[in-house]
Amino acid sequence: MFFGLFKKKQSAVALGDFSFLGVDMHSHLIPSVDDGSNSIETSLEMLRGFVELGYRKVITTPHTRPDMFPNSQEALKVGFLQLKEGLKTANLPIEVEMATEYFVDYEFLQQQDITNLLSFSGKHLLIELSTMQAPPNLFETIFQLKIKGYNLILAHPERYGYYSSDFQQFEKLKDFGCQFQVNLLSLTGHYGKPPRDLAMKFLKQNMVEYLGTDMHSVQHLQGIKAILSDAKLMRLIQEYEFRNQQL
Repeated sequence: MFFGLFKKKQSAVALGDFSFLGVDMHSHLIPSVDDGSNSIETSLEMLRGFVELGYRKVITTPHTRPDMFPNSQEALKVGFLQLKEGLKTANLPIEVEMATEYFVDYEFLQQQDITNLLSFSGKHLLIELSTMQAPPNLFETIFQLKIKGYNLILAHPERYGYYSSDFQQFEKLKDFGCQFQVNLLSLTGHYGKPPRDLAMKFLKQNMVEYLGTDMHSVQHLQGIKAILSDAKLMRLIQEYEFRNQQL
């Protein structure tokens, strides 16, 4: 299957920030609910970083994973209100919304009320898989979610290395209507060479819709800031038409 080569943008933009993306739709800024930020202060430091990086909007997506992060919608909304209050006090010029990153495993359809999931921007739903192996009922789960009207975004597919030797599985995910979100840090080799190579292959075959930070910490923030000094990488991602601005 052929997905095309890089889509060229119509106009050039400065290398100095990520304003050409505008919106980030994958981060972990709600304090103390998962493996992301552990305090309002840390969250605000990360949000200041988003402003410096040129983002105008962040859709933060704490984990929902019953075996590790059994977050209810109500608890996440309480944490988000605290974040909004902190943001208001800090007077940062950035818009913040909240959804969640759902962990899809074999029991997902039994564990979640799929008629009432935390989505964003017109029923976009961020999902992730195990990095060890995909659930055997993955495509049935995707089918059921699509029936409910969700626009599925698969978080960091480059980290699902078990499909790298059977690339047609990635193509099947696309055929089933999954949009792909690649992590910025994957392009630097932060998660290792295999994820970087897969991420680059997705880009070259025009299989990526969104570029996300997946920011968990101030350390991630510093790693993303360092990308700005990599002119070759910045030009590469600026030549690609991501859909972040549409969210």
